[in-house]
Amino acid sequence: MTERSPMLPPERTRTLALASAFLRGVVAAGLGLGSLAVLVTVGWISSPYPDSGPGGALRAAAAVWLLAHGAELVRPDTLSGVPAPVGVVPLLLVAGPVWLAHRAARDAAEPEEGRPRPSQAGAFCAVTAGYLLVAAGAAAYARDGSLRVVPDTLAFPVALVVAGAAAAGVWTAAGRPFGPLPSWSPLVLQEAVARTLFRDRAEAACRAAAVGTAVLVGGGALLVAVALGRNAAAAQESFLALSGDWSGRLAVLLLAVSLVPNAALWGAAYGLGPGFALGTGATATPLGLTGTPAVPHFPLLAAVPEEGPATVLNWAALAVPAVAALALAWCAVRRAAPADAPRAQAWSPRETALVTGLGALGCGAGTALLTAVAGGPLGSGALAAFGPVWWLAGPAALAWTAGIGVPAALLLRLWRLRERGWAWRRDADAPAEAEGAQVVEDAEGVREGGDGNGAGADPVPEAAEETGTSRRWWAPWRTGAPRDGAVPEEPAGGPAPAGGTPEDDPGFEPYDFLPTDPWHEKETREARWASLKRGSGGLMADFPARIPAALRSEETSAKEASAKEASATPAGEKPGDGRDGATP
Repeated sequence: MTERSPMLPPERTRTLALASAFLRGVVAAGLGLGSLAVLVTVGWISSPYPDSGPGGALRAAAAVWLLAHGAELVRPDTLSGVPAPVGVVPLLLVAGPVWLAHRAARDAAEPEEGRPRPSQAGAFCAVTAGYLLVAAGAAAYARDGSLRVVPDTLAFPVALVVAGAAAAGVWTAAGRPFGPLPSWSPLVLQEAVARTLFRDRAEAACRAAAVGTAVLVGGGALLVAVALGRNAAAAQESFLALSGDWSGRLAVLLLAVSLVPNAALWGAAYGLGPGFALGTGATATPLGLTGTPAVPHFPLLAAVPEEGPATVLNWAALAVPAVAALALAWCAVRRAAPADAPRAQAWSPRETALVTGLGALGCGAGTALLTAVAGGPLGSGALAAFGPVWWLAGPAALAWTAGIGVPAALLLRLWRLRERGWAWRRDADAPAEAEGAQVVEDAEGVREGGDGNGAGADPVPEAAEETGTSRRWWAPWRTGAPRDGAVPEEPAGGPAPAGGTPEDDPGFEPYDFLPTDPWHEKETREARWASLKRGSGGLMADFPARIPAALRSEETSAKEASAKEASATPAGEKPGDGRDGATP
């Protein structure tokens, strides 16, 4: 049992790895379907008047599981005889299947010691195929139930949701890389993606978009909570009227909890301005509820505003997108002008506005996607349109976040870089590495006969201008005032006479030579290397600066010579102290 098995050929090893990934996809789908089937079965058992047998309950569980993936269902048995579609997806149920598919693909693509691992593409295809095989079987099983699956929705969006979750799992297993683009993409875009600066800007824009969308959805949830608190009596009455036994009320409560994210997105669309539809003939906006709403009895729908013109409380919902835009701008400025970085490292106003605008674009796209899945039809008549309209909510989110976020980001940037207070003072107390890099750059400019920037004029560092001290371009570490209370020494010939000398001229600066000894020291070389790497825009490789072999040999010989001199000097004497007979 402890002996190793003989080595398998590579072809069979890859086959076993793909089979393992396929089984992981099957198990992930089975876990999601089984957990929901257990919940539905418990509700069927506890119901005093079930409408069907255990087969009907299991078919309903399979249909609801596919609904959690975005599939559209149809109720064939209605009072009017016309099949009624069910397109509202409970978003809280989506989290379970998506997480299971993501975890299955991640575990299949992660390398394990002593076990074969398929390629990333193989793991993605195997997990997706195994998961979709179970989904197809569930759709076929639910065909004769009270809720039937529309076949077209199995390809979109069910297959798309599963493939997206599996792709995210494989990407997570690979370390979330931001790899090169395909060869068929434009060369300019490939070069831009390869730069570190582009990746930093893209990451900042994605973070800002995520923060803006999260604040927008959170504000919508707050609006729904406030509205439910005001209409708590109507919500309680609706909850008690739907069922009279505890099992039915528990089912209604679970359904309401699973629809809480949908209600939050409805509130976000209401605050953005377009509002949401309450049937084909009514729309609720901050300006009022127009038309005749077709609202079924449900506890969450008690938060719908009353008919008639809007009040000041309804207009207060417009503060939600404004706060989301400010949060997006704050997140972008945190990367554009960090409080713990020198002022020279802050982004330009153009870059700040561009990143904030891209974050607003991402927020608008995310809002449109979420609101598209938050609503849907609940019937074929007046309830054919129910929920927010995505092609209105998305542009509204973009307009709010870009119209408020971009100016707010520029103002926040100016505030952080103002004359007194925030990040500008870091220029005077910059890190030793940055200061050393500046010294090296100035030294290189002096040796080339310029100022280090390709110009012959004498530049003044920003820190010297802001702090009010005069710094010499050839010695940026020196200022006109003595430090630490030191008293400037007088010249050898005594104090200079009053007037008549060139040194008394305030514009006179004597020429000085930079010391060459510290040029090849370790700290100076590392500072110079860091400056070159920072100016390369992320194209320079990350390897340490090394001292040339010739300099190392000279340093070693100097140390040996000093050691020999120290050993040749008698104890208690110092070289050149006058005890060897020489005249001191």
